[in-house]
Amino acid sequence: MRPFSYLRAATAEEALEAFAGHPGAQFLGGGTNLVDLMKLGVAAPEFLIDVSRLPLDGIEETPDGGLHIGATVRNSDLAAHPVVRTRYTALSQALLSGASGQLRNTATTGGNLLQRTRCPYFQDPAKPCNKREPGTGCPARDGAHRDLAVLGHSAHCVATHPSDMAVALAALDAVVHLRDARGERTVPVTDFHRLPGDRPDLDSVTRPGELITGVSLPSRPAAASSGYRKARDRASYAFALASVAAVVRVEDGVVAEASLAFGGLAHRPWRARAAEEVLRGAPATARTYARAADAELAAAEPLRDNAFKVALARNLAVSVLSDLASRAEGGRPPT
Repeated sequence: MRPFSYLRAATAEEALEAFAGHPGAQFLGGGTNLVDLMKLGVAAPEFLIDVSRLPLDGIEETPDGGLHIGATVRNSDLAAHPVVRTRYTALSQALLSGASGQLRNTATTGGNLLQRTRCPYFQDPAKPCNKREPGTGCPARDGAHRDLAVLGHSAHCVATHPSDMAVALAALDAVVHLRDARGERTVPVTDFHRLPGDRPDLDSVTRPGELITGVSLPSRPAAASSGYRKARDRASYAFALASVAAVVRVEDGVVAEASLAFGGLAHRPWRARAAEEVLRGAPATARTYARAADAELAAAEPLRDNAFKVALARNLAVSVLSDLASRAEGGRPPT
C-alpha cells in the first residue's frame, strides 16, 4: 500500500474544502471496499478524507410519508430500522443478504452505492482491465466471466455492480442527494450508476469532489408489498449471481402497481422497465410474471459461460413476484 495523508472531516464543508485543496484525494466512508482496493494496489489515493463521522447518520420520516437516509448510516442500522423493515422490506432484505454482520456494522449507505466491481481482472493490477486502466482491454470477455454481465455490457467491459442495497433502491425509486462546492443536486438512483459504454472506468455520474449526503425514498402505498431475493454460490458472504427486488400492489386479482430491478446482471442495478409495462394492468398470475421477465431478459447477451444467469434471473423474478402478489391478496397462491 502506498503512503497517503489522512484527514477526518467534522463537517461536509470541511470535507469539500479538503478535497478541493488536495489533487488525488478520495472520500473514505466505512472503508470496506476502498481499503481492500488500496491493499490490492488497485486504488492509490494520495489523500484520504474520512467522512464517516459527518453528521449524516440520521434516518428520518419526511412530511410526504417518505424516508430520508443519511449517507453515513451503517448498513446494519438501516436494515434494522422499523420503518425500513415494515414499509421498505426489500431494502432491509437486500442489506441483510450482503456481506457479513461485521461488515454491515461498518459499511455506510453512501459507500455502498459507490463500491466497485469484484471482477477478478479489475482487482488484479497484473492483468489488463479497461475499468482500472482505460485502453488496456477486457480479457474477461474471453476469459473468466461466469459471474459477469449479461445485460448492457459493451466490448470494453462486462463487469457487474456488486451492491445488493442499490438494487432494492432502484426498485423503490430512491433518489441520491449530492453536494459539492457548486451546491446540491439530486439524481434518481436509476440514473446514478452508468453502463460501461466506452468509459467503463466511470461507475457513476458523480462529479470529482462530489459527496453523497443521503438517499430519499418516496412514500409507499400501504397495500404495496416489496421484497428482495438473491441467488449466490454459497449461503452467505457472496455476491449475487442474480438478484431481484420488486414492489407489487394487487387489486382485484390485477397488478395495479409494479416495479422490478435485477442485480448481478449488469454494470449497474437494472431497472426492468419492459417487464413493468407487461405487469401493470395484467392478471396477477405466474404466467404474467414469466411473460414480464421474458420481455425484459430478451435483451440479454450472455457470454460463453454465463447464459445460465438468464434463466436464473427469470425464475427469481417469477418467484419473488408470485410471493409478493400472494401476500397482497391475503395468501392466495397465484395460478
